Amino acid sequence: MERTLLRAVKVMMTARRTGRFLCAPALAAVLLCSACAIYTLNPRGESEISTIAVEPLENETAEFGLADRLTEIIIDALIADGNLKVVSPAEADAILVGSLTYYDRVAEAFDQNDQVQSYKVRMDFNLTLRNSRSGEDFWTLKTRQEGIYTADEGTEEDGQRDAGTRLVEVIIDKTTKSW
Repeated sequence: MERTLLRAVKVMMTARRTGRFLCAPALAAVLLCSACAIYTLNPRGESEISTIAVEPLENETAEFGLADRLTEIIIDALIADGNLKVVSPAEADAILVGSLTYYDRVAEAFDQNDQVQSYKVRMDFNLTLRNSRSGEDFWTLKTRQEGIYTADEGTEEDGQRDAGTRLVEVIIDKTTKSW
């Protein structure tokens, strides 16, 4: 954009010196308008997905209530991100469905006395983003997300939240960037 503006200024300055200043404002306006065009990282242009519904995650683990908390984390993060508007399934361009298939917590780091310093929460997910109109899948993903928390200050829920935040980043990247 800066190069475009610099070119427009150079054209106007050259036109002023040569007496051809009459067409320079029109050229500058065209260049400025083209610099303000929509920019997207999607190689196919602007995404066809602007609204999304999030179905509650299925929980295939023994962790009671975790899938519900993760569903809330996903919805809250999508709203905060603002790239996709979260709506009901009837209004959505796409519907996110999935399941939490694996969960565990392991010691991550130890001090010199073999006391646990931090823990790692590991969660596996199967996710599908489905076109709400055609029923076809935009994408399907199996992923593992991890969250780390300190033993003395953090809680297991902090690790779960961290892993959930990482999951949302993957969902947003896969949905809006389409690499």
